[in-house]
Order: sequence, then structure tokens, then C-alpha cells
Amino acid sequence: MEIIQVVGYKDSGKTTLVRELVNAFTQAGYNIGTLKNSPHDHDPEPEGTDTRLHREAGAAITAFVTPNRAAWVEERKVTTEEIVETMARRGVDILIVEGFKNAPYPKIALIRSETDTALIDLPNTITVATRTPISSIDAAAESRGIARFHVPDTASFGPITAFWLDRVRSNRKAK
Repeated sequence: MEIIQVVGYKDSGKTTLVRELVNAFTQAGYNIGTLKNSPHDHDPEPEGTDTRLHREAGAAITAFVTPNRAAWVEERKVTTEEIVETMARRGVDILIVEGFKNAPYPKIALIRSETDTALIDLPNTITVATRTPISSIDAAAESRGIARFHVPDTASFGPITAFWLDRVRSNRKAK
């Protein structure tokens, strides 16, 4: 299973890029999974739903099934590695991870300004995208052999999506 990680600070375009990657890889015939890091401890189920009531009564795990989908909610901490292993067992070809800056996976770093420079030094950064050319970021990326893109409109990350689609195809051919 290939893993692509998208990192950046708030409003850098992470979710937009993840959606574009999911769409491109799905259209190319890959089975895609996503994993999102949330710093908030919010409940994924609305108040009053039956499965939330089950958990509030003490159930450690609940699931619901519809004719077209299923969802699980567990009342425990899980590691990123557990989720990655589960996705692999479930037949995911490519897992796209949003967040988890310090995870070891190949990264796309979305940098808004020079104040986000630390993102380029995260482990396994393969690609850097800025909205405008930033000479210090460009120089740092070039010196590290990191692909860089200038994406003025974060409503579309087409060149980055094409880069990663080619990268995944090349990796799969090499295996």
C-alpha cells in the first residue's frame, strides 16, 4: 500500500488537495483510503443517534450498516499504525493521510509563507507547494532535492496531483 501524507497549517489547502488526490487516484482505478488527524475530541455521531446512545450507555465499540456503507466508532485511543494496518488489510491501494506532521510517510508540505518553513524539515518531505515563489523555501527545497510547486490558487492543485499520480505509477511498476 502506498501512503501519501499532506501536511500544512490551517487554511493551507490540505483538504482541497486531499480531495483532488482522491479523485485523481480513484479515476485511475485505485482503491483509496483517507485518514484525517483532528486535534479536537469531538464525537463523530450526532447527539441522540442510536449508536451514540449505545456508546453513552457503555458500549466500547458500535457499528451501523446501511445498504451502501458501514461505520465503526470505538471508545479507545488508536495509533496511526493501527489505522494504516487496518487500511492495508481492507485492500486499500493508496492511503492519503491529512495531518500527523511527524509521521514517517512521504509528504506534501503546503507552505503559506516563510513562517511555515519548519514544514520543509519534516521527515520524508518529497514535495513542497507555496502560493507564491518564496526564495528561501525554493532554495531549501532545491538543496534537499525536494520537488516544489507554486500554486497561486489553492482551489486547484493539478500539477501536484499529476506529479504524485506519476510517482505512484512508477513505484508500482518498479515493484
